[in-house]
Amino acid sequence: MPRLLIAAAAVAALNLPFGFWRAGAGKFSARWILAVHAPVPLVVAVRMLSGLGWHLVTFPVLIAAFFTGQLVGGRLRRRDLSSVPAGSAIASTWASPTGARVQPPPDDTP
Repeated sequence: MPRLLIAAAAVAALNLPFGFWRAGAGKFSARWILAVHAPVPLVVAVRMLSGLGWHLVTFPVLIAAFFTGQLVGGRLRRRDLSSVPAGSAIASTWASPTGARVQPPPDDTP
């Protein structure tokens, strides 16, 4: 049981950056699909290295950890984006589904 919980924590942690990346991609785009599926081999590696094997009871726990990491990573991105001023170059880049840098409008203040 402790090995399963440690593996679940590792799977959730591995999925945080992929969830962060997925939240900035257009839904069902190639980047979105890659962000969801790229960590799968890493999850299999965690399963193999932890010695869990392929017991049926481990599947729901690790699948829940997988989606929890994706969800939390996506929420972290939205929280980070909401803390950036709307006209900044970072907000424009993060908000763009293609990742293209959009320059903020010029400041007309004297």
